Amino acid sequence: MPGNKCNVDPATPKSRTERLMKERNLRKLNRVFNLNEKAGDSLRDGELFSNDSAFTETENCASLNEEELSEGIDGYDRQDQRLPKQRLLVVANRLPVSAVRQGKDSWQLEISVGGLVSALLGLKEFDARWIGWAGVNVPDETGQEALTKALAEKKCIPVFLDEDTVHQYYNGYCNNIIWPLFHYLGLPQEDRLSTTRSFQSQFDAYKKANQMFANVVNENYEEGDVVWCHDYHLMFLPKCLKEKNSNIKVGWFLHTPFPSSEIHRMLPSRRDLLESVLAADLVGFHTYDYARHFVSACTRILGLEGTPEGVENQGKLTRVAAFPIGIDSDRFIRALELPQVQDHIKELKERFAGRKVMLGVDRLDMIKGIPQKILAFEEFLEENPEWRDKVVLLQIAVPTRTDVPEYQKLSSQVHEIVGRINGRFGTLTAVPIHHLDRSLDFHALCALYAVTDVALITSLRDGMNLVSYEFVACQASKKGVLILSEFAGAAQSLGAGALLVNPWNIAEVAASISQALNMPADEREKMHQHNFMHVTTHTSQEWAATFVSELNDTIIEAQLRTRQVPLLPVKVAVERYLQSNNRLLVLGFNSTLTEPASTQGVRGGHIRELQSRLHLEIKETLKKLCDDQRTNIVILSGSDRAVLDDNFREYNLWLAAENGMFLRHGTGEWMTTMPENLNMDWVDSVKHVFEYFTERTPGSHFELRETSLVWNYKYAESHFGKLQSKDMLQHLWTGPISNAAVDVVQGDRSVEVRSVGVTKGAAIDRILGEIVRNKGMKSPIDYVLCAGHFLSKDEDVYTFFEPELPCESLALARTRSLDPARTSISMNSDSINQAKAHQLMKQRSLSTLERSNFRSAAWRPIVHDRMSLPEGSSVLDLKAENFFSCTVSRKQSDARYLLQSSDDVVALIKELTESKSSN
Repeated sequence: MPGNKCNVDPATPKSRTERLMKERNLRKLNRVFNLNEKAGDSLRDGELFSNDSAFTETENCASLNEEELSEGIDGYDRQDQRLPKQRLLVVANRLPVSAVRQGKDSWQLEISVGGLVSALLGLKEFDARWIGWAGVNVPDETGQEALTKALAEKKCIPVFLDEDTVHQYYNGYCNNIIWPLFHYLGLPQEDRLSTTRSFQSQFDAYKKANQMFANVVNENYEEGDVVWCHDYHLMFLPKCLKEKNSNIKVGWFLHTPFPSSEIHRMLPSRRDLLESVLAADLVGFHTYDYARHFVSACTRILGLEGTPEGVENQGKLTRVAAFPIGIDSDRFIRALELPQVQDHIKELKERFAGRKVMLGVDRLDMIKGIPQKILAFEEFLEENPEWRDKVVLLQIAVPTRTDVPEYQKLSSQVHEIVGRINGRFGTLTAVPIHHLDRSLDFHALCALYAVTDVALITSLRDGMNLVSYEFVACQASKKGVLILSEFAGAAQSLGAGALLVNPWNIAEVAASISQALNMPADEREKMHQHNFMHVTTHTSQEWAATFVSELNDTIIEAQLRTRQVPLLPVKVAVERYLQSNNRLLVLGFNSTLTEPASTQGVRGGHIRELQSRLHLEIKETLKKLCDDQRTNIVILSGSDRAVLDDNFREYNLWLAAENGMFLRHGTGEWMTTMPENLNMDWVDSVKHVFEYFTERTPGSHFELRETSLVWNYKYAESHFGKLQSKDMLQHLWTGPISNAAVDVVQGDRSVEVRSVGVTKGAAIDRILGEIVRNKGMKSPIDYVLCAGHFLSKDEDVYTFFEPELPCESLALARTRSLDPARTSISMNSDSINQAKAHQLMKQRSLSTLERSNFRSAAWRPIVHDRMSLPEGSSVLDLKAENFFSCTVSRKQSDARYLLQSSDDVVALIKELTESKSSN
């Protein structure tokens, strides 16, 4: 029955893994159904192909005509037009079409597609729209309108970039800065001064172009759309989109390698790019290594927390995962049966009869390792003279960026090496290397793959390299051997069925060539079957479907996490504040009222950043709020008195240092609530441990406070710091504090040892009593706002104000506390007996462990450390709707509400101040 929680479909997925597996199985069933329907269909004849896989890492050899493109991105299934599909906005630097102007208001569109389009054609359940640059400069409005109209028929939406922006953004920052660095080539060296001067203008153009893409996305966005951003050209796009609409679903995928953090930190704009990408909900890479490098860069450069799920930034989790792209393997397999492909195969077999065929298909680029490949082949011929007339290397080198001097130099170098080897080992009738400076059409390339005995891929650094996939897909009968560079992304997918080599080791590559040519047939077949299974199951369509499915699932999980601790309803909190008579604001300090921490502050021995500083934008606002006679403000912190003195000496508020052990109002003197017989004998031994680990952990430091010690490794290398903290904890528990009455509290990159019973919840008792005695309060507090980035150990400060419901669990109490219709917590003279019991329960917020230690330890509560019952009974007259407990940035919390960052706390304080002034 509706509403019955027990009436649940047992097949309903309960976790992400189950949901994704179910979706994958459904996609497989749909593919089988579609293949059965099309079993009698044949491929169209005369279909031309441009080998786009030799141009970019992610484009495979699939080519599509206009009918296929239009059909693949149609918004409705032609077999079932009843249900609209979720819209998918694919944003890439270039559209899948090239535009040629025919007149003032006329354009001719040519299809120029590759792996990405082929991948998205398999997503029949989505209505895809393409957003990108058309590759031409259109300065006049008439031309822009005509091109927009023409592209709309192909479900494409143009972004119009002027020539200067394209030069600075695309040719400059993208191709001259990011692309070389991501491929481990470093920054430009020849004109260092010129590069330094032009870098900022190129970066400004990059941000401008990304904002232009974002503007077009926003103009065409509809509620519920999924936005999928692609590649290093658009690293700023996720941030631009989220700033406009925080609820937009954004995924970002990188089609190149992501370098190690040591390489990425060379970029002057390293922080900006990382922070912008982290605005996305899901970040994808081809391999786990690239994903690991990205998370490492975020932890080491931004100082954020890396988790198995991704990167956590002020409570927001950006999922990071590997999604290896594939090819449309069925297309290659079917193409081998075409008559024109069979004719090519026959011709090639006759041409190279009696010789083993080795093949290389690459862009003519520095990262492809073509010179290294040819030199390794030369060494093979030197060491194996018996093979000189029995093997031929066919090298397809597709020209690219022919106007760049470095590429012209590379082309000359390759031609020189090829000429020297052919002159040395060639004969009048045959040469060992056939080198072509052009691409091949689809049919010719498939035929070449089919007759090849050994494919030789020696990339120095490659995002994926789908040539290896294409070769495997066409080797059903030949079962040739794949020699693959370990620096290509495909090595992680096809490594078990290939000979992996280091392309810089010429001798190793030459030995692998010999091994491949002499490999027994049964071993070749076993290796081929392994790779063939992977290529045919991990297709480009499966890649795209998996990413979009993960993105949708990530959004759902983020919403579930947000529901656990909902965002603070600011307007409601402000309205209740204005309607109340006596207010209490309990605010944390660190990560609540402070400037966001930055690892950039620790340079050259400058330790001033290690001291917490009050947020600049809140200083004047907080002073105004302190002047309100009906508002009591308490800064509750674990920091020592000196830190709070430095930041709040001019404010008329209550300060509670070291979790309430020391109190002060305004500019008065500090008073202590520390028990007289508090046992602190453990301090010296713990101090020695902290000193030892500080010495062996660069970037760490420790603070010696009067009731606690804190070891902080925020500025140490994150992974090493975690390992050291685990070692420290093990040492503490087995030695110095094994019998001491202390608590060990693990924070965000910190370890604190404090006396038992020292919690922020216990400190509230002392503070309320002091407020009553010192302020002479006439009316009870009827409004409480409690906000802070408190550790889980100190979250009793939230539950302190919650009602104590008899015979009910804490979880149920929290659930009921969210009900605005709940009765008030009344502490007046009519219910003095209930008030006494209630107050005694709140006198100390001790955990079970603390209570057991409390009985035996030297620590004892003393009379002057408590407020008297007559005072306590008049402190609170609090209704549920007037209590707002807020955790800052921590998603898992006992607080009622969430404030995502210290900036949100600043904005809330400003809102309270401005509303009070206008009221």
